Amino acid sequence: MASKLEEAAPAASADVRPRRRRLGGAASLPFWGVHLAAVGGVIWAGWSWTGLLLAAALYFARMFFVTAGYHRYFSHRAFKASRPVQFALAVGATLSAQKGVLWWAANHRLHHRDSDGPADVHSPRQRGLWWSHLGWILSDAHVETEWRMIRDFARYPELCWLNRHYLVPPIALAMVLVLVGGWWAFLWGFLVSTTLLWHGTFLVNSLAHVVGSRRYETTDDSRNNFGIALLTMGEGWHNNHHRFAASARQGFFWWEADATYYVLWLMQRVGLIWDLRAPPDALLVEDKPIVTTEDGGTLGVRRVEGEA
Repeated sequence: MASKLEEAAPAASADVRPRRRRLGGAASLPFWGVHLAAVGGVIWAGWSWTGLLLAAALYFARMFFVTAGYHRYFSHRAFKASRPVQFALAVGATLSAQKGVLWWAANHRLHHRDSDGPADVHSPRQRGLWWSHLGWILSDAHVETEWRMIRDFARYPELCWLNRHYLVPPIALAMVLVLVGGWWAFLWGFLVSTTLLWHGTFLVNSLAHVVGSRRYETTDDSRNNFGIALLTMGEGWHNNHHRFAASARQGFFWWEADATYYVLWLMQRVGLIWDLRAPPDALLVEDKPIVTTEDGGTLGVRRVEGEA
């Protein structure tokens, strides 16, 4: 008899590397439709500073759940949470309309397994900037959830349900905006905000591997970029992240703004989450960068406790 996990999670293929690179055709039309509706709606309705504030509020609210939920919790387990809080993080992240929580985290784990190598699902080095920013998520090569990469969270039936029905939260958000504020709220709060949120998130996959500084000589091309960090609530410290992915704090030093971590710290203070992981002291020497070798060790520090 099949286990509950096997019933909830279909078996992954033996080869997780993408075999096809065709863009999604008709399946990608809603993505482009949101872009066209956002631009066309603003042109038709006219500019609104109040609308921009609404778009920004929902952009950063949802960006937090993307960075704290999709990324730091589900992809890297950088802190611990109760089952209700775990589900709340998943629902909040799914409001971003970036597919299912298990799909997102599994693909991100694939990215870290061979970052900027041949098996990386969105490497600028391997397939160019366009592919890393947009092409990979629109490709029919990445439709299915890679279950073997996310078996730790696939044992929760509520997460599997949300992963299958990932459109429910964003559609519900759109409906609430229409009911509360009509077309204007839907335009700015959903269409404009979601378009900006998509590209803000995708910058980490693309430009954060191309533009910026490198504190640690990791085996990939990850960069630290202050501008991207501001737009993504801390995700722009990408070279830091690739050096120690398990850290809940991606701004390793006090001057590296990491708004997501600040919120997580407050959540820990009030007991919503616990065990926020931090980078080891061995990495926090600004004038002595630690070079990562091919085997994942470090020159002079062969093993760092907690290394992901």
